[in-house]
Amino acid sequence: MSNFSLRPGKRVNIFLQLLQKQAEQVQIGVNALCVYVENGDKASMERVERAEKDGDELRRILIDELHKTFVTPFDRENIFDLSLYLDDVLDYAYTTVEEMKTLGVTADKHLTQMVTRLREAADELVLAIERLDDNPMVAMDHAQRIKHRENQVERSYREAIAELFSGPESVHHVMEMLRKREVYRHVSNAADQADQAANIIGSLIVKMT
Repeated sequence: MSNFSLRPGKRVNIFLQLLQKQAEQVQIGVNALCVYVENGDKASMERVERAEKDGDELRRILIDELHKTFVTPFDRENIFDLSLYLDDVLDYAYTTVEEMKTLGVTADKHLTQMVTRLREAADELVLAIERLDDNPMVAMDHAQRIKHRENQVERSYREAIAELFSGPESVHHVMEMLRKREVYRHVSNAADQADQAANIIGSLIVKMT
């Protein structure tokens, strides 16, 4: 195992530290998304946007550190990719609220379920990265839970699409269907990126143990 660590008395792993901060921004952003889906609160939308911008800045710093560091504690491609997927989750959280606002979409049971599962995946991302250095097998368990949440999001997504296509054949319904499908797709994509992050965490653990 690497001698880079966040544990007292050991050298700080700047990459793990930055990834943890990125994961925390994902958690903040997705929690704010959940509140926005529940009540359309403007302040919640602004919190999602702020988290997305803060996440972008953390990723810029991480990439800069990668350029400056010759030897990294983990595979540098894995570090880069994990940061990218965390950033993508936040990007899709933000575009979800943007699409809801632009298209005038209000939450239904399917969207609420999908966002709730996404929030749980974001919580698991934080735990997985926190445990990555000291308790890699615990981190692996959290990574598996992320993948399970992604499966739940996809199940809700398919149910939502099936229900949309079973509606009346009218212009009004078709327009509503297209608007809702676009929003569902953004949440589904966010869950896909969380799943990709879980895959990278698993790859890192295999290399560490």
